[in-house]
Amino acid sequence: MKEGKSAKQNQQQQQQHQKDHLSPFKLAKLLDPEASWDKDQLGDVLHWIRQVAALVCGLLWGTIPLVGGIWIVLFLALSTGIVYGYYAMILKIDEEEYGGHGALLQEGLFASLTLFLLAWILVYSLAHF
Repeated sequence: MKEGKSAKQNQQQQQQHQKDHLSPFKLAKLLDPEASWDKDQLGDVLHWIRQVAALVCGLLWGTIPLVGGIWIVLFLALSTGIVYGYYAMILKIDEEEYGGHGALLQEGLFASLTLFLLAWILVYSLAHF
């Protein structure tokens, strides 16, 4: 009898976990410091925030026509500042639970640098040549 109850409870917990994991993402959670995040969800959110910043900066840098390596460094600093500000000041999470500052700040960094350079070079080349 006890095995049946524990199996049933275990099954209910698994179903609840699947519902939580597969439930539609709510935008209100992005700004809620009380929301619970698992490592994958937070990593995905930080990754996509960085991608949006990369696309916006790349399009802006190419349109203005900015040239030079200092603008790459500025993008990296701006992108890292946005990600840090988001998880430290808006979400107020304990970064040690997610692997420390290094792991969180590195999330999506190289993909965003690639997207930034691609957008910047394409817009600059198409608009100014």
